[in-house]
Amino acid sequence: METVYDWITVAFFAGLIVLLLQRSVGDGPPRDSMLHYAFPAVGCAVTNYLGNHDQHVLAILLFVAVVGYTFYFLKPLQLR
Repeated sequence: METVYDWITVAFFAGLIVLLLQRSVGDGPPRDSMLHYAFPAVGCAVTNYLGNHDQHVLAILLFVAVVGYTFYFLKPLQLR
């Protein structure tokens, strides 16, 4: 873990894992499929790759898209 991209993407990915695990053991029917988590997971990996290879603008744009997708489709902060 050498760059800021490593830290940010790993932290976001860890949050994504916690969200998946929390929802997989919750009561009621599942709201999300595993495919809903695929774009943010792959997006974190590609963001990290681009950032580590000096493609900072693309990395930042992709990470913003990943965060936007996560909040729009997965709704991690939805209050009940």
